[in-house]
Amino acid sequence: MIRQVKIEDKKDWERLYRGYADFYKVKMNDEILTTVWKWLFDESHEVSGLVYEENSRIIALAHYRKMPSPLRGKYIGFLDDLFVDPKHRRKKIAEKIFKELKNISDKNGWGLIRWITRNNNEKAKNLYDKISKKTTWDTYELE
Repeated sequence: MIRQVKIEDKKDWERLYRGYADFYKVKMNDEILTTVWKWLFDESHEVSGLVYEENSRIIALAHYRKMPSPLRGKYIGFLDDLFVDPKHRRKKIAEKIFKELKNISDKNGWGLIRWITRNNNEKAKNLYDKISKKTTWDTYELE
């Protein structure tokens, strides 16, 4: 079952978010976890969270937000994080999460959901190629 994240999900959410950071080889610490957790429950913050629950255990998460698209003159949706517990992959959980994100996008009038992934994330890209259209944009970062 897909639903919004709840306070009582913290332990499972933290386990999954640490797994997500490990997958992308990003250092995770308690300060980051606390910050993101607070964002998820701050109604004035743009980040929202979905979880996928199975047998009273959270096995997937997604963090998303609205994002302005000046060329469109409107907001679109942006998926920041998506992670499914490796033990529960190949059950079409990510597809179900994307379907819910599409519903959220439609409800909010966003028109689309955008996201990025690493070039070498082949398993995820195989799914993304099936359910969405790859853009022609390259992503850069200025530090």
